[in-house]
Amino acid sequence: MSARTQGGGRWLGVYVVAYLVFLYLPVLLIPLFSFNDSIQAAFPLQGFTLQWYATLYGNSALSGALVNSLVIGIIAATGATLCGITVSYMDLYGRSPLAATISAIARLPILIPGVIIGISLLILINLIGLGPSRIAIVLGHILVALPTTVVIMRSRFAAIPKTIREAALDLGASDWTTFRRVMLPLSLPAIVSAFMLAFLISFDEFIVVFFLAGTEPTLPLYIWSQLRFPKSLPTVMALGTSILAVSFVIAGFAQILRHRGLSATAPRPANPSQPKQTKRGELQWHST
Repeated sequence: MSARTQGGGRWLGVYVVAYLVFLYLPVLLIPLFSFNDSIQAAFPLQGFTLQWYATLYGNSALSGALVNSLVIGIIAATGATLCGITVSYMDLYGRSPLAATISAIARLPILIPGVIIGISLLILINLIGLGPSRIAIVLGHILVALPTTVVIMRSRFAAIPKTIREAALDLGASDWTTFRRVMLPLSLPAIVSAFMLAFLISFDEFIVVFFLAGTEPTLPLYIWSQLRFPKSLPTVMALGTSILAVSFVIAGFAQILRHRGLSATAPRPANPSQPKQTKRGELQWHST
């Protein structure tokens, strides 16, 4: 390895470390100041306390916003996961230009700024007479979470050997039976992973909710409203720390399920003790 290559790799490592520090250091400061015995987020720290976490209990406004976020998140994640399964499966096995077009459109919202999506959805729900409401938030969150579910489910269906589906069809199973009894069970870890990640996206979404929320705010809107009061800042940081911890657990578990599902159907190396067919059709055994 040349000296120039070694120098480039060293600078690349420095860049990666600096990028990670810049990205995650502000996030790590939130848990740090949530245990600080002061209403100001500043150094030096005044002392260790758990009183900000204690103020989270018994807060009716916080409880209502949390319930709204949980209900909306579960419904939106369910809808986004079902749509992601259908769109990705038809994209791979439908063999139709229309299915490929729908799959591309379903992944398009990830490239559109959230402000544009929020304004567009607000205009749409006003035109149809729905207005800002919980239903509008659910529809908006399904749109935002759909690209993630499509990407996860498409990669999962693509990882399943095509011979499994072809064997089921050759044995007389219909397309629906093959999908329901073969493809879905093999894709169950990815389905759970897609649902969990879609739930996190819905639970943490703020921009779309800002435009579509009615009289029932979600948890991100509640946090934003509390930032106007300096005395509420430590409580907000305690709440943010709790959300951050739960989000890491759910995201980590979703990734574990996804990789476990991919490894379950990964092609295995041939067993040398198994017979191998020669050109003449004879079986040739290999010793280990």
